[in-house]
Amino acid sequence: MVEEEIPRDPRWAIPLGVIAVGLVALAWFWAHPTPIALALIGVITFVLFGLLYLGLSYSGPKSKLYGLKPIAGRLPAITQPKGHVHFRTKMFWTIGIVLLYFLLTNIFLFGVDQATVIDLFASYRAILAGAQGTLMQLGIGPIVTASIVMQLFVGAKIINLDLTDDEDKGTYQSAQKILVLVMIFVEAVPQVFGYLSPSSSIVASLNSASPGNGVLLANAIIIAQIAFGSYLVFLMDEVISKWGIGSGISLFIAAGVSQQIVQGTLNWLPGSAGAISTANPPSGTIPKTIYFLTTFTPAQMSQGGWEQVFLHPPNPIVALVGTAVIFFVVAWTESTRIELPLSHAEARGARGRYPLRLIYASNIPVILMAALLANVSMFSILLWTNPTLASFPLIGHQWWIGAYPTAAQATALQIQQTTPLTGGAFYLSQVNGLESWLLPILNPVTYGSYLLGHAWWQGLLHVVVYFGAMVGGSILFAKFWIQTTNMGPEAVARQIESSGMQIPGFRREPRVLRRVLERYIPVITVISGAAVGALAAGADLIGTVGSASGTGVLLMVGIIINLYEAMGQEQLMEMNPLLRRFIGGEA
Repeated sequence: MVEEEIPRDPRWAIPLGVIAVGLVALAWFWAHPTPIALALIGVITFVLFGLLYLGLSYSGPKSKLYGLKPIAGRLPAITQPKGHVHFRTKMFWTIGIVLLYFLLTNIFLFGVDQATVIDLFASYRAILAGAQGTLMQLGIGPIVTASIVMQLFVGAKIINLDLTDDEDKGTYQSAQKILVLVMIFVEAVPQVFGYLSPSSSIVASLNSASPGNGVLLANAIIIAQIAFGSYLVFLMDEVISKWGIGSGISLFIAAGVSQQIVQGTLNWLPGSAGAISTANPPSGTIPKTIYFLTTFTPAQMSQGGWEQVFLHPPNPIVALVGTAVIFFVVAWTESTRIELPLSHAEARGARGRYPLRLIYASNIPVILMAALLANVSMFSILLWTNPTLASFPLIGHQWWIGAYPTAAQATALQIQQTTPLTGGAFYLSQVNGLESWLLPILNPVTYGSYLLGHAWWQGLLHVVVYFGAMVGGSILFAKFWIQTTNMGPEAVARQIESSGMQIPGFRREPRVLRRVLERYIPVITVISGAAVGALAAGADLIGTVGSASGTGVLLMVGIIINLYEAMGQEQLMEMNPLLRRFIGGEA
């Protein structure tokens, strides 16, 4: 559908233009920005209202998202390969993109004062596959957030799209691509203003070129770098999806979590600055254990040494054991499945099975839930600390939303400034191992400080709320994910019917197949969402090495297993062209 074919109602331009001009004028009278700042505000406002116009002015019979096609078709994208891509080529692109990801996580943002950086996503770094202060500042956050928004809107029927229709699905993906761009700036701008301070040298240089605009221009340069890196992540994900094996988002998560686990297990450097000592032991589990066993006498080990090794952070043995247990539990649940018998309607003796995995919705629901909690954390920090947002009535600087420590308080409590102390943000924040809830109850004298001034029952309430939110949210996103990826009973019934297969003992009709599948898929979807949510939250309660988080370990194991299976399938199709034609649908 080209631009000339898109029916529009141009009357929308007048009210939207008036509102846009009004907002820019309000910004001028309220904040009195410099001309350059006002120009930037004007550009951002008119771009957003331009997108609104394209959507709202569409007057065709389909979804308003069809009006965005002229923009979506002009965005940089990775072309789909023509024909079969050989296994070696897929491996080359997959390995190359992962190496590029590691390279980008070590390219620091130009002009940022790294000493004053505050990481808004510190607790969710492993899941968001990012690196603070680098081109991977946002990681996969904008992509996942855009996916959450689109799924919620489609699931609630706010956006009327039939994802089983190829044209509607293409429109959905195009709109999601535009939303990714919007979310890049939505997440980048709040982080830069106040949390990624520009260095004094670049501010001075820009002030000499444009007096009074040094900070603004420096922040604009930092935002441009973050936007470039974030969109590059989006393109890298497309490269792996089309030319590689698996999903780029999944591989980036697995790579980041694997790096944290290896460091948490083998790192011989101390956890804090200074020389290695009993108060500042090696941070890796194995070097830390060896250090205490070779430094302490048996009497000293019995008087607190074993507690240091097994329970005391960083990276105690119980965290390593918990990581290993989660690894094997996830591997077992990934291999557990229900298999429905199938037979071919015409070819006698041709039989097969349709597998319904216990983790039917894969790990995507827990990624979406973790990303949602990360965004809740970010906005609660902004509402407490940002001078502009803190002045908002009712929600600005409110303890019941989330209160955060000052730099002095964070130093005294030995926590980060992004750690919530009270409010909803505290109860929804990630639980960090046994030391944050169980050990203070068992030994309040030694570990009471980990409760951050709360009573023991508040620590337990934090555990219950966090665990319930992870399980309930994962169930909700599992249901949305099944519907948006054509894995529901109706879509699966059509797939089985179109392949010429049927369930023995039942008529070969989609409605009959759908009724049979409705006995299994909705139930297994709920179990799938609850299982991944409970595994992720349970691992957080026990603790993991390298601060990888339970969600991170869960995702890493599932991603590695799925990648191994995908590689096996690719090799099988490489050896058998007829099988490739059957599975891949190639001519």
